[in-house]
This record gives sequence, C-alpha cells and structure tokens, in this order.
Amino acid sequence: MPRVEETIPDALAAEAEAARAWFSQERGSDFKLTGIVDPDDIGKRASAAAARELQLILCGSQDGHEVCLRERFELSPSSDGFEVVHLKETSPELGSPASLLDPPPGVRKGWLDTVAANHAFVVLVFYRGFW
Repeated sequence: MPRVEETIPDALAAEAEAARAWFSQERGSDFKLTGIVDPDDIGKRASAAAARELQLILCGSQDGHEVCLRERFELSPSSDGFEVVHLKETSPELGSPASLLDPPPGVRKGWLDTVAANHAFVVLVFYRGFW
C-alpha cells in the first residue's frame, strides 16, 4: 500500500516545488504541496538528463471547492529548472487513490481551521475514502 509523507525530502524538494508551481499555473489556482507518495521508492537520477516520476498530494481551490488531489508528474532537468509532464492516467498497479486523497493528519487540521474561520459552518462529506 502506498505511503504518504507530509515532509518532502530535501533531495526531492526542488522537483516537487516545480511540479506544484506548474500545476497551480495550469489550474489557475494556488495549490499547496501537502504530501508525497512513497518518497523512499523514488530512485536517484541515473543521469543529468534522466526523468523521475513523483506522486504528490496537492490541496487548493478548484471550481470554487477546496480539494486535495493525488497527481503524478514526470520531471526532467532543463536549463531553467525542470520540464514538467503531468501524467494524467493512473495505472492499475497503483491501486485506488481513495486513501491518498485525504491529506495527512497535520495538514488536515490546518486546512479545517482555515476553512472554518472563513465560514459560519463547514460540512465534511465522507464517501468511500473521498471527502
């Protein structure tokens, strides 16, 4: 079962931030990087031009709703940072993303506190691992 870590390892921080910035720009909304899936399984870059795949948990606003998404990216070093490719298809061996869509506990509390401060009440709907 995939493991989600709240803390992004230093060796992956620049790539994760590049993917987050690219995704935020594409969606026209500021997403926060709240986790990374199986960081220990991400191999070292074989060469300076080799691509590496990251699975990130990104939380932000989409279509007027607060959402957390698990997204896959392939990042390759380039002259101005990283070339980011969004991998939209989830392969069957990755299993159900349901348990990965809920942000890690520390992030969830901060998110709920922020949302609750802006509204009279908050309704959380849980459905088969999705919220």
